[in-house]
Amino acid sequence: MSSQQHAGGVEFGLRAVQFSRLTRRGILLGLSLPQLIVLAIGVLSIVGALYAGGGMLLAWTAPVWLLCAALALTPIGGRKLIEWLPVTVRWVARVHAKQTVFRRRIVKPCPAGTLALPGDAAALREWEDPETGAAMIHDPHQQTLTAIVAVSHPAFVLLDPGEQERRVATWGRVLATTCRSGRIARLQVCERTLPDGGSGLMEWWRRHGRDDGSWTSTVYRELIDRAGPAGERHATTISIALDLRAAARQVRTSGGGIPGAAAVLRQEMTTLTTALRAAELTVRGWLTPAEVAVILRAAYDPATAASLERHGDIGRSLATAGPVAVTETWDRLRSDSAHHTVLWVSEWPRSQVYPGFLAPVLLSSGIQRAFSLICTPIRSDQAARDIRKKKTELISDATQRQKMGQIEDASQTAEYGDVLQQEADLTAGHGVLRYTGLISISAPTSEELETAVAAIEQAAIQASLETRRLVGQQAQAFTVAALPLCRVV
Repeated sequence: MSSQQHAGGVEFGLRAVQFSRLTRRGILLGLSLPQLIVLAIGVLSIVGALYAGGGMLLAWTAPVWLLCAALALTPIGGRKLIEWLPVTVRWVARVHAKQTVFRRRIVKPCPAGTLALPGDAAALREWEDPETGAAMIHDPHQQTLTAIVAVSHPAFVLLDPGEQERRVATWGRVLATTCRSGRIARLQVCERTLPDGGSGLMEWWRRHGRDDGSWTSTVYRELIDRAGPAGERHATTISIALDLRAAARQVRTSGGGIPGAAAVLRQEMTTLTTALRAAELTVRGWLTPAEVAVILRAAYDPATAASLERHGDIGRSLATAGPVAVTETWDRLRSDSAHHTVLWVSEWPRSQVYPGFLAPVLLSSGIQRAFSLICTPIRSDQAARDIRKKKTELISDATQRQKMGQIEDASQTAEYGDVLQQEADLTAGHGVLRYTGLISISAPTSEELETAVAAIEQAAIQASLETRRLVGQQAQAFTVAALPLCRVV
């Protein structure tokens, strides 16, 4: 989808937005490469049997070509069987290698600069920028350097339509800025619900209370100290990841290594901060290592979130911010004090919707969840090439279907319309981004988790979203959805 808003509505009113459909087009006649390979094996077995031994040999080879046809054409959970094969094989290999269970060695300290996270996130390294004090997360495998900023904003649903439209337009300009430099690998917007630890009450008591040692003040202070979470609050962060490969020349010019990359990332941080302020979002500052550690710890151990908020002197070290124990199963994850599962937004609204369409999901109460929107900006020249390639493929497929006498599908016509709209937006100077939506849901028990998942799925239906529970990769998906580290599954 491009950062441009489309269509409809009266002047100065709230306009509807249009999402591009998820591309399911294959290489030939809608078939993907694995499907074509499996079908080719089946066809070759049939042809070879007919030439070698006729009908009898064809019957003997029936298990081969029937299996190939079943693998290529049988759908399960929105995918063909052959597309489930890599996920299943990888899961079985991880189970046999005992990579689905993590236990931290308490007596063995973590190396300096690490984040103490399980799985493939164990390779992440932390760098504290000496100029801004911000925590920068280095991913040596994906070659990115990430910084996280905390933002706050007014309730969007309470604004009048004209103000909503203006804020949507300014947010579109924020997204467009990430596409211009060509050095931004990803941008992640993470909106989390957290238990309210009562810090607001404590702050009010420190400012307005009279702690004179009297019986009344003593009882009142103890009541505030012992008060548990009184509700929930929402926290929003925006993470920006610098592509070290694309910015290699600038990094070398700035001195090379992580210090040089940090200097380049600071330039992008300044640009993003300026754009966010122009969009009237309150920038609360780039997160320090201590603040990042609190987010990581609260994600894996939600029961400690309120205590970490109330007591500013505990849980502030990245060396101990990771989980103590993690157990991954096929469709869920168990960490220190909670069960988790991750849903993937497999389809965004196909019809035109207004910008507040996510309200049923984001405003659902009583459920601890994290909604992550991962935006991958595409450079203008690369986006133009991709659009031309898609147009050529769509026109070629339509011509081939016409020659074979197949009827043109409405979804294929709509996909071609999406490509034309993206081309028009790109010509008008707007950015093109690929969106990935993930929802991480947490609960103290597995029964409560299933109840929360059902509630979120129902809220997603109200928001015109299609969600699918990820399987075989819950641990990796959780680090992407619940942690603002700007990673991908």
